[in-house]
Amino acid sequence: MELAAGKKIYFLSDFHLGAPNEKASRVREDHIVRFLQSAKEDAAAIFIVGDIFDFWFEYKEVVPKGFVRLLGCLAAINDAGIPIHIFTGNHDLWMQDYLTKEIGASIYFSAKEFSFSGKQFFVAHGDGLGPGDEGYKFLKKIFTNPICKWLFRWLHPDLGIRLANFFSSQSRIKTGSADEIFLGEDKEWLIVYTKELVQTNHANYFIFGHRHYPLDLKITDTARYINLGDWIRSNTYAVFDGNDLQLKKWEA
Repeated sequence: MELAAGKKIYFLSDFHLGAPNEKASRVREDHIVRFLQSAKEDAAAIFIVGDIFDFWFEYKEVVPKGFVRLLGCLAAINDAGIPIHIFTGNHDLWMQDYLTKEIGASIYFSAKEFSFSGKQFFVAHGDGLGPGDEGYKFLKKIFTNPICKWLFRWLHPDLGIRLANFFSSQSRIKTGSADEIFLGEDKEWLIVYTKELVQTNHANYFIFGHRHYPLDLKITDTARYINLGDWIRSNTYAVFDGNDLQLKKWEA
């Protein structure tokens, strides 16, 4: 895609709607919707790079209730001719085709590469990439196993969603504020992964979510690592104007 004059591409991630409770989630959802309505004015495309929801599961005839303001906003953006690209994260990896049918979004379950105005973009949520985190990588194989998903689907939605929300909240309690702390280039798994990947992949921008820590880091003379942060604490996003990509903070 060659961007038209004045048009931009927006990247944001980690909304975790539904957490930690309905009241706080609604405030955050309204904040995100206001940002998206503003971005709509000059957007050529919008990328949401994982963990829109703190939990999401698509039964055959049922999806989790709520989030209608965000979904309606995204549908209006798509109806205006602006493509919506959504990556699954570790909290909403059970997406299927509901958002494609309802709001016209393109859904990606793994890393994807794009080219805009002569620049190359490598985009992924980031969970399970790089060295370490073997426990989560094992769990992800279980969670994404077709048999396990089939078995979970047999739980009544009231029970299944309640159970999943409980374990999601326990995970947040366990990790605490760890996502707010920068561990250093040699210990940040996604940075280590990017430094290895750049040896064979010549993207200009490696864009991730997942870590909740906004960061713009030069990897080589032609490549940068971008972590988008989140919309729980930082309210940060990246925007590409056809020449350069910048990491910014949204102030309502």
